Amino acid sequence: MMKEQNKSLDHSLLIVFALGDGLFGIKADLIQEVVKVSTMTPVYHAPDYIIGIRNLRGRVVTLLDLQLRLGLGVSRTDAENRILIIEWQGEPVGLLVDRIVDTIPLDGAAIEQAPANLPISQEQSLLGVVRHDERLIALLNMDILLGVEVQHA
Repeated sequence: MMKEQNKSLDHSLLIVFALGDGLFGIKADLIQEVVKVSTMTPVYHAPDYIIGIRNLRGRVVTLLDLQLRLGLGVSRTDAENRILIIEWQGEPVGLLVDRIVDTIPLDGAAIEQAPANLPISQEQSLLGVVRHDERLIALLNMDILLGVEVQHA
């Protein structure tokens, strides 16, 4: 099954971004735009990783702290933070990241299985890892991150 998933990633561009000390990536074609962090409205009684909502040109965007969603702690906010706007089930969703690092071509055959010693919340959220310029980049599985609750261990 992993080989089939990886084939769908062949000849894709990958947006690479930092979350804490780690590098992560998602397919560039999932991203509609990248915006700076600005005023957001809190959403009460929402999961802790939902940091608010904001109006983006007339559309209400739900904002997620991707670092917190992955169980890596709360993102620090500074001038380099960006929000990746993606469409999920017909709704815009914003993913808070520490900074954009790179855009690289992706070869599905270069994707390796994620290490087995990761916490379950992270392991379930990854399609695998890829090496690029001596860096390890964790490929995020947006279907898991946005579709179902991830179990924290």
